[in-house]
Amino acid sequence: MGAVTYQTDFYSWTLEQAELLRTGRLDQLDREHLLEELQSMSARERWELLSRLRVLMMHLLKWQHQPHYVGRSSWEKTIRVQRKEIAYHMEDNPGLKPELEKIIGRAYDLALDDAESETGLPRKVFPAECPWSYGQMMDKGFWPEALE
Repeated sequence: MGAVTYQTDFYSWTLEQAELLRTGRLDQLDREHLLEELQSMSARERWELLSRLRVLMMHLLKWQHQPHYVGRSSWEKTIRVQRKEIAYHMEDNPGLKPELEKIIGRAYDLALDDAESETGLPRKVFPAECPWSYGQMMDKGFWPEALE
């Protein structure tokens, strides 16, 4: 089956590969596609963290720069949820910790785009680099001081 099944029936391919591993028939594995999938899995975990940090940072920016906004309570809920989900994600994927600084930088760049778009404020009003440490962003008691 191998590569053809990978292309035409991914689900069955994954079950077949698992069975080959389970039974020790390593010579029959579709190594090329297995490697590709493993690399893709790690990239998805990085992207998941980046996406959640992006949402968290965008809402922290909105929290800080629009203190009188009517929908602020929904931001608070989003911030709380993202903090929990990021914490769980990091607990499940501790190997991401060495990449955290780079991921935060990228996520913040995207969060700036989102904050500018959602607030209508020019990008230049927001700090050019993330003003908070990972620890601050994840601290349940941390709420950036309002800027007016």
